[in-house]
Amino acid sequence: MKNVNELESKRYWVWLNLLKGITDNLKRNLIKKYHDPKVIYNLDEEELMQNYRIGEKTSRTFKDDFIKKALDNEIEELQKQKISIVTIQDKEYPQILKQIYDYPLMLYVKGNKNILNNIGIAIIGCRDCTEYGRKASEYFAYNLASENITIISGMARGIDAFSHIGALKAKGKTIAVLGNGVDIIYPKQNEKIYNQIINMNGAIISEYPLKTSPEKNNFPERNRIISGISRGVLIIEAKEKSGTIITADFALEQGRDVYVVPGNINSLNSVGTNRLIKEGAMPVTNYKDILENI
Repeated sequence: MKNVNELESKRYWVWLNLLKGITDNLKRNLIKKYHDPKVIYNLDEEELMQNYRIGEKTSRTFKDDFIKKALDNEIEELQKQKISIVTIQDKEYPQILKQIYDYPLMLYVKGNKNILNNIGIAIIGCRDCTEYGRKASEYFAYNLASENITIISGMARGIDAFSHIGALKAKGKTIAVLGNGVDIIYPKQNEKIYNQIINMNGAIISEYPLKTSPEKNNFPERNRIISGISRGVLIIEAKEKSGTIITADFALEQGRDVYVVPGNINSLNSVGTNRLIKEGAMPVTNYKDILENI
């Protein structure tokens, strides 16, 4: 019953998140002005068109039957699957995430929403990692998690998966940030990791509505959250051009520390990491290097 009442109280946040046709930046500006999404819901079409340059066709979709049905279905599924909503106004919302300019207004959380403000380090890297990368990611994740550092990653193949595994082996906390709805396990091969994260009091989070498929464009957006909720980002194996390098760029823009495990100079998986070190990222060879820095 508690989850039902909580979700009902956030109905209009879910509505705002489901809206198509207006940018996330406009949604943030509307919340800054009106504070309550229910107030936005009750704005008349004329005000939306005159003050926010929202076209007549788009403004009509704010309350049409399609969005109402989608909202009812979303709330019903959230209740059924025991998924929480954490909004920018909730104490559980990661306070460090508010510091980035394009913060999400709300997060879907499956699992333990009370760990989102823990001190966290993101560990990311190649999907097609080497044995060296696997051992390094598990080593850093295990030891940092043993020191009460929450391990954050994207639950992708390779370094992400082994980082979650390392934290779970240490019986520590880990957060997976998805580029799809939290009700979809992607990749499917990580189903065991997904379930273990939830069963061991970790969290699966996303800004995307339920049933959102893992589209290619979602992952760069997802990456800003991985770095945004972290004190620092540890990179283990990254090719010259990759999503890992995109996340490193986000981290630097957001004022986060970037740590890098030096790699084999003969490996394509180390071209990106070794370049980051040349550009000023902090090389680390022991988990204590990170603990001392944070």
